[in-house]
Amino acid sequence: MCKITYMSNCRHVEESTMPTIAIISQKGGVGKTTLAIHLAAAAQDTGAVALIVDTDPQATASQWATWRKDNPPEVIDSPPPRLAAKIRQAQEQGAQWIVIDTPPHADSAARAAVEVADFVLIPCRPSAFDLSAIETTAKLVQLLRKPAYVVFIAGPPNASRIYQEAGELVESYGTPPCPVQVPDRAAYRHASAEGRTVMELERAGKAAEDIRQIYKWVCRQVVMSTSDEEKVA
Repeated sequence: MCKITYMSNCRHVEESTMPTIAIISQKGGVGKTTLAIHLAAAAQDTGAVALIVDTDPQATASQWATWRKDNPPEVIDSPPPRLAAKIRQAQEQGAQWIVIDTPPHADSAARAAVEVADFVLIPCRPSAFDLSAIETTAKLVQLLRKPAYVVFIAGPPNASRIYQEAGELVESYGTPPCPVQVPDRAAYRHASAEGRTVMELERAGKAAEDIRQIYKWVCRQVVMSTSDEEKVA
């Protein structure tokens, strides 16, 4: 398991291996790829060697990498049975921050990603259909005993009551909500179409700040998860 030291601005120093973050949801169209590429890009911005592992046959993350002419973060593909081996190989070659993008409606891919991950994020729109659909995903991470949070994504930018009620529902599933939301903003659509990130499109924009905030929050959670596991050991 990873052992990491983070500086206050979320730049990080490697002690052994860096974290592997799985982005999973068996519901389609919830923003898994958007979250995966932006978390990896945020890590890359701090000086880490970031990698996105695309396990989705639709290869959306891989297409994005082609549009940006293979500028970092790097994207590689992997079938679920080869995922653990691909990640080991990537770490041996210097990857420090790995984000796994998974397909919808694929239990085997989601399970493989959770098994190799240090931390799991479940993106979800704050709507009734989406909230109902993630219950199965929540049960999977609980079964495999991995730290996981639901990230509300693509909802209204200013709707605290909606996020509060959605958070109470996912708490009832046994998987807590992330306190940082990634609301719907046009910048994500414009950036993706150009093979860019929102940080590259509008570095001082609201979408870029959303990503920096969730990246910093994930950094803190990984540190706490690692610390808890070391205490248990």
